[in-house]
Amino acid sequence: MLSACRLDALPRLVDVFSLSPLGVLPEFQGRGIGTRLVASALAEADGSRIPLVFLEGSPHYYGKRGFADATAAGFRPPTLCYPPGTFQVAKLSAYEEWMVGTFVYSDVFWAHDCVGLRGERLASAL
Repeated sequence: MLSACRLDALPRLVDVFSLSPLGVLPEFQGRGIGTRLVASALAEADGSRIPLVFLEGSPHYYGKRGFADATAAGFRPPTLCYPPGTFQVAKLSAYEEWMVGTFVYSDVFWAHDCVGLRGERLASAL
């Protein structure tokens, strides 16, 4: 669920995490399973002294679970292929104000073209 990534901040690179998409089967939705998965991931990251967790996802869903619009918070997305509002961040206890910059996925995300939406998928999301 959590992947090691980087934040390209002006003073230095910062180790951060990305929360990969998660899903709960429809017949089990509405029971708090997704909320507990997100909370567990954030607790694990915080316990590891990771300052920030980024994701691409629904602001409506993740906004209720500790995430906020990353662009509005001063972060730059790794691609222009994010639908508006979907680039989000959770600031954890190790976060410091100087930690702003560009979010950088690890190479495996790029190798499998798993960053943002492209073509018709992006157009339909806009």
